[in-house]
Amino acid sequence: MTTKEKVLLIKEDFYNRTDLPSWLHKEYETFHNTVTDKTFPCFFGMRAELRGELRYAFISQDDWSNLPSAIENFLQLFQSPNYKRHGLFVFVEPFEQEGNLEDYRKQFWEILQYLHEADGVEWPAYAPRDPDHYLWDFHFNGEPIFAFGNAPAYKKRKTRDLGNAMVLGFQPRKIFEGLEGTEKAGIMSREKVRERVEVWDELPKHPDIGHFGDLTHNEWKQFFIGDDIEPIQGKCPFHHKSQA
Repeated sequence: MTTKEKVLLIKEDFYNRTDLPSWLHKEYETFHNTVTDKTFPCFFGMRAELRGELRYAFISQDDWSNLPSAIENFLQLFQSPNYKRHGLFVFVEPFEQEGNLEDYRKQFWEILQYLHEADGVEWPAYAPRDPDHYLWDFHFNGEPIFAFGNAPAYKKRKTRDLGNAMVLGFQPRKIFEGLEGTEKAGIMSREKVRERVEVWDELPKHPDIGHFGDLTHNEWKQFFIGDDIEPIQGKCPFHHKSQA
């Protein structure tokens, strides 16, 4: 089996496959050890990793072509009526030398733009195209997806440092059903996680962290937060194809 033949990975692949790059094995080991640490703030991620419910993919610095099909395959998991709350984590081959946070943020948005350009499915008519709209969300293959970036350049927000590689998380909106920011269970769960994050990071919650649907909230700012407590300024780097 070649890497191209199976672009969506499961945990066992890191132990059983010999065709994966050496840097990926190293980065997955760091990722696994970090998110399964008993003090790691996100118990949802910890439990999913331990249960083998996460999925993974990777891209090199000069080839992102397998990513669209990896996400398409990942989204097919949710067609089952009894789907798990799967999450997808994409490892990006590390830079030759560690960059600063803006280097990783720039590449993060370039990858999302690449995915959008490769997406053959139109966004739903109801989905705003303008990231400044409070109901804007990233879509791929017709599905709304929450995406977030982790990178080694995070020095204060340790929860966002998962190794030497930038790691992109993709969570379809449907996994948050019943845990929305306006639902009691969602409010309680998120508050518990955020309290634990503040302990790990030794920083207050980032001011751009909110919940989807908040009139005062821009979702795109939450995708790649700062390593500080300052609100993100400026325009979103993402451009919908219809607005090009």
